[in-house]
Amino acid sequence: MKVLSVTILASVLATRAIGCDLCGIYSEAEATGMMGAGFYSGVAEQFTRFGTLRDDGRKVANGGNYINSSVSQVFAGYYFNKRFGVQFNLPVIYRSFGSATDHGTESGLGDVALLGNFRVYETFQPDFTFTAAVLGGVKFPTGDSHRLGDSDFAPGIGGHDLALGSGSVDGIVGTALLTRWKRLLLTANLQYGIRSEGAFHHQYANDLTWAVGPGVYVALGTKYALSFQGVVSGETKGKDTFAGMPDGDSAETIVYVGPQINFTWSSRLSAQIGADLPVSISNSGLQVVPDYRVRAGLTWRF
Repeated sequence: MKVLSVTILASVLATRAIGCDLCGIYSEAEATGMMGAGFYSGVAEQFTRFGTLRDDGRKVANGGNYINSSVSQVFAGYYFNKRFGVQFNLPVIYRSFGSATDHGTESGLGDVALLGNFRVYETFQPDFTFTAAVLGGVKFPTGDSHRLGDSDFAPGIGGHDLALGSGSVDGIVGTALLTRWKRLLLTANLQYGIRSEGAFHHQYANDLTWAVGPGVYVALGTKYALSFQGVVSGETKGKDTFAGMPDGDSAETIVYVGPQINFTWSSRLSAQIGADLPVSISNSGLQVVPDYRVRAGLTWRF
C-alpha cells in the first residue's frame, strides 16, 4: 500500500499560495516526499474579478469601477534529493481596468521569485500519512513599477493596485502540511511576505496568506487519483506606506471559501482547479475588492 500512497498524494501539496493578487507565489512544495532528485516544471493561473466597492468594509455604490486581473506563473524546479529542492517562478500579468468614463490595460512580467523547499517530517502507513514542509525565498524587482508613482485611476483603484512590480526585494517564508487517513485528507499551507521599500518610496505592507482544505479521494488506482476538497483560505495585510506615511486605502483582511479538484497521474502529472468566493471582507478606506477568483495549476515531473 505504500506505493499506492505515493501515487495518490503526489499533487496534493502542489498548492497555490493563495496570497494577495500582487504577490501570491505558486509553490510546488512537494511535502509528500513522492519524488527523488530530478526536474519539474509547470504553469499556474489565477484570475480575479474586482468589481465591488467598499468603504471601510461597507459596500457602497460603484460607478462602474473594476479590475480584471490575470496572473500566470511559469515555474521550474529541481530536487537535489527527496527532501530539498529549489524553484524559480516567472509571473506574466494582464490587467484590464476601468470606470464609467475611462478604461485601460497593464501587462508584462511581474516580480520573479526564487524559492527553496525542505521536507522536515514525513511518515507513510497503509492507512495514514502525515508530511510537513517549509519554504523560504526571495522576490526580485523585475516587474514594471511605474504605476506606483501615478495618482489614483478612479475611486477605489490606486496605482498600487495596477503596478506589475513593487520595485523592492522581498522575503518569503511559509509552510505546508498534509495528513491522510484512508480516503480522507486535510491540507494546510501558510505564507508570509516580508516587504521592503520599493519604487517611489512605496512599501507594500507585510502580508499573510493561508489555506485549509479538508477533502476526500473519490477515485483511486495504482497510477491515478482524483480528490475533491472544500478550501477555506484567507489573506491579511496592513496599510502600505509612501515615504513612511500610511496609505489609508490599502489594508485588508479577506476570507474565501470554495471547491478544489485535484488529479494525479502516475508520479509525473498533477493538476488542480478551484474557485473562491469571499465570505468576509474587511478593508481600510475606499477599495475595489474581489467578487470571485478562479485558479488552476499543472505540473509535469521529468
